[in-house]
Parts: sequence; C-alpha cells; structure tokens
Amino acid sequence: MQIPIKATLDRIPGGTMVVPLFVGAVGHTVWPSAGGFFGSFTGGLLSGAVPLSAAFFVCLGTTLEFRSTGQILIKGGSLLGAKILSALVVGVVAARFLGEGEISSGAFAGLSVLALVTSMNDTNGTMFVTLMHQFGRSKDAAAYGVMSIESGPFFTMLTLGAAGLAAFPWQAMLGAVLPLVVGAVLGNIDRGMRDWLSPVCGGLVPLIAFALGSTIDLGAVWKAGVLGIGLGVFVFLWTGLFLFSVDRLTGGTGVAGVAAATTAGSAIVVPAIVAEVNPAYREAAASATVLVAASVVVTAILAPLGTAYVAARTAKPLAGQDAHALSKPTRADGDPVADGAERNDGITPTHEQIRAGDRGPRRP
Repeated sequence: MQIPIKATLDRIPGGTMVVPLFVGAVGHTVWPSAGGFFGSFTGGLLSGAVPLSAAFFVCLGTTLEFRSTGQILIKGGSLLGAKILSALVVGVVAARFLGEGEISSGAFAGLSVLALVTSMNDTNGTMFVTLMHQFGRSKDAAAYGVMSIESGPFFTMLTLGAAGLAAFPWQAMLGAVLPLVVGAVLGNIDRGMRDWLSPVCGGLVPLIAFALGSTIDLGAVWKAGVLGIGLGVFVFLWTGLFLFSVDRLTGGTGVAGVAAATTAGSAIVVPAIVAEVNPAYREAAASATVLVAASVVVTAILAPLGTAYVAARTAKPLAGQDAHALSKPTRADGDPVADGAERNDGITPTHEQIRAGDRGPRRP
C-alpha cells in the first residue's frame, strides 16, 4: 500500500518545510528530553539543524551559474537589491526601538528585528520560478539564479550589523557564505558535481525543518499565531512595494517583483544560525523561527494571488489592436466594423454597401 505523503506535502504552501517543522515541534513539546535519551544518530538529528543547513547551502551553491546574460544580471540584481534594501530600511527603524531582543508583552510579544529582517531577506525560489513560467517571461524566471545569492544567514547578519545592532566578526560572516561559495565553485568547474549535488537540496529540506522544529515549544507557536499572520502580510506588502517599483523601473511589468515578495522555507533556519554565531540574539531566536515559519506560509498564499492580479492588470492586448477595437463586431475579413454599423456576417450587406449600391450576394 502506498501513502501519498510527498504529494500531500506539495499541495500545502511551504509544506515540505512547514509540516516537518511542526512534527518536530510536537515531538519536542511532548518529550523535550528525547534527544538526550536516545543520543547517537537520533540525538544528532534532533539537534542538527546547523550542520544539515551547511550541507544544504553547499548543494544549493552548485545551482548558481557564473555565466549569465546581461538582462538576467540586471533583472536578478535589481530584485535582489530591492529585497535587501526593504529589509535594511525596516531593520534600521525597528532597531531603534527593539535592539537585539524581542517584545516581551502585549499584542506584539515575540516580535524582534531578527524576525523582521530574516523574513524579508530570502525569496521562495520555487514559487518565483513557477509563477514566472505561468505569468512572466523566461528571462525573469532565470533571474532567480542571481537572487538565490541571498539564501542563508549572510545578508541577515549584514543587515543586522548595518542597523547598528550587535555586529558579527568577519570570520563568522565569511563562514556564513563559504558553503554557498564552495558549492558555486564546484558546480561551475564541473557540471557533473552540479548534477550530483543539486538534487540533494530537496531531500535535505524536511530533515533541516524537523531538526529545527525539535527545538521549538508549541506554546510559543500558539502565542505567535496572529502576529505571524500579520508579519506575513506585512512582508508581502512592504517588500512587494519595493520589488514592484524596481521591476517597473528596469523595464518589467511588475509581475516578477510581486512574485518575489515571499519568504523562503530555508529562511526558517536562519534565526538559529544567527543565535549560534552571536549569543546576543539567542533570546529572540525561538520566537523569530516561529514567526518566519508563519511568514513562509502566508506569503506563499498571497504571492500567487497578487501575481495573478498584477499580470491581469498589465496584460497587453493583441498586437495592433486596442481593447476597444477587440470589443467591436468585425467584418468577414476580421477588421472591426465602424461605430453604428451592423455586424457583417458575409451575406447581409452593411449600411455602407447599400448606400454605395452594392446589395451584396443574394440569399439562397
């Protein structure tokens, strides 16, 4: 008997990341000491989000191509820059009020600069490419090859430092991006390495999510429910505004910009990595992880709807015809009939033909 587990996960927005995360969180809430009880490989898996993430970013790096056309570089670079800028603006403003910690009480309890910046600094690549194939252009889909550079904790660390919060030593910054760079070098000097390692990315995602979920108490998830939804809506609207504007300024329709206004599932692991590198963020990491996970789901729902709306608003009429002309009746040769004229069925003469003495062909 076969159970369609994978097919079911694929039907859930961000399912391959969110569902294993939830399963791990349930296990941790029910049995917090399971890792210490089992030890060995099981204990390593329950606490192994960071090393598994390192392997993931090596494999992901093999998909990056150094050779890209100018248009792809411009499109991908502009969207990447807009995404980073949108996170930087929010980070700088929020840092003045929150510092490295989180809000401890009230409706916004659990919100932190770490959660805000992380949820904005990584794009859901699978959804972006899928939406571009459906509503955009192939060169827009290819732009994700440039945008995927934002994957991992590097730009989140960079943004937090630029916002005036606790900085990171250069060794930690280099360590955050090194797995991705190593993978990119391997994938570009040997296509065989790319073909070998890139498919591993998909298989590592649920394992990383499960390991990460095994550190989360579902009590915190319950508290962050409404706030998580609000964060997802904010991320979509705020980053979508930046990305839409930049896409239009670089000759696009805005469709690619809206499609990129998402949070990637891989971003869920970033708060834990940041806290591992700098203990100043340890207090905010657990709540930030939950909020980022909520943003993944919410933006995965809003992005397709927003992209379809923008695509419909910016759709161009058929070449050589405007929307008004397309709504008019046409003659037998396909040209629109003049205002006030009858529809020409190829048999009944038009008013113009009658006035000219041409009665048209007789009916049988």
